[in-house]
Amino acid sequence: MNDTQHSATPQSLEGAVVAVAGAAGPAGRATLLRLAEAGATVIGADADVERLAEAVDAARYAHGGATVIGETIDLLDLHATQDWADRVQKDFGQIDGLVHLVGGWRGGADLTDSALQDWDLLEKLLIRTVQNTSLAFRPALERSDRGRYLLISAAGASKPTAGNAAYAAAKAAAEAWTLALGDAFRKAGGEDGPRAAAAILVVKALVHEAMRAERPNAKFAGFTDVTDLAQAIVETWGSPTREVNGNRLWLTEKP
Repeated sequence: MNDTQHSATPQSLEGAVVAVAGAAGPAGRATLLRLAEAGATVIGADADVERLAEAVDAARYAHGGATVIGETIDLLDLHATQDWADRVQKDFGQIDGLVHLVGGWRGGADLTDSALQDWDLLEKLLIRTVQNTSLAFRPALERSDRGRYLLISAAGASKPTAGNAAYAAAKAAAEAWTLALGDAFRKAGGEDGPRAAAAILVVKALVHEAMRAERPNAKFAGFTDVTDLAQAIVETWGSPTREVNGNRLWLTEKP
């Protein structure tokens, strides 16, 4: 997979079981749809019960016969997250992916003391949920023959601005943790190479149909459509695990 270039070849995930953390938003909705279309059994988690139910129903309706399940999980609670991973493993016998879409943004015009308040929130949403999901799902992903842990990140983590200090720092920390998970996968695989991959899909920002409808004249230059993100997520299973593991996969221009 090269920076901004992605194959249009359909990727089959028949028989795969994929969990999606933060599944209720526009990116989560698109990802549930695309994973179901590819043949995966999909289990989405989110704190927003109503929007999660809508996203799950939409994926089920679009792909009749697909197994798409929604669960309300507190991903800030490690034990609750571990229980979720254990339950998915018990119910389906395997876990082949965890897609981390938990988001959140706070920022301002400059680096001020309010950035510390922003950090208090973003540290939980953008870092702690990555830590908890990676720790909870790592054993099952290593047992899979095609495990994927995929973090969605922002280009701003590589080029922070004064107003985005807390957000960029939290994203950078989440990226570092994910790359460390990739190193753990590499070491566990030994000479045979990693059995699972941890990777980061980097966007400038995301755009979806509702945003375009609200701002019909906006260009959204460099933004990644949520459907393209979902396609890129699925395509990671089409590349060798060794090539995916420990890498940033850029869906926008590098800053």
